[in-house]
Amino acid sequence: MSKRDKTPAAEFVSVTTVDELKPGERMVVELGRHWVAIFNVDGTYYAIDDVCTHDDGPLADGELRGCVIECPRHGATFDIRTGKVLTPPALMDVQSYDVQIQGVAIQVKARSG
Repeated sequence: MSKRDKTPAAEFVSVTTVDELKPGERMVVELGRHWVAIFNVDGTYYAIDDVCTHDDGPLADGELRGCVIECPRHGATFDIRTGKVLTPPALMDVQSYDVQIQGVAIQVKARSG
């Protein structure tokens, strides 16, 4: 971190293990001040905020079809790979996170600042 850059770089944080999140499963973890939904889709891991941008409802409770999650409240859909909103009533994308595997640990890149 340089003297001019007072914001620390985001770091990867271990949130669970591959044994605890099997293919087809999801879990919600607290990462800083945010609830983050972690998904295992056929052995590939994705992470998004667990908050619908339409009404702040929990996304992880919705139906997952492939890489598309449907908000259980009003049916907005999001791509869990990118956080991109696909259908209304939500109009804004949801925050997505980089995910990496270190040994058996599933790590999510925390937001900086």
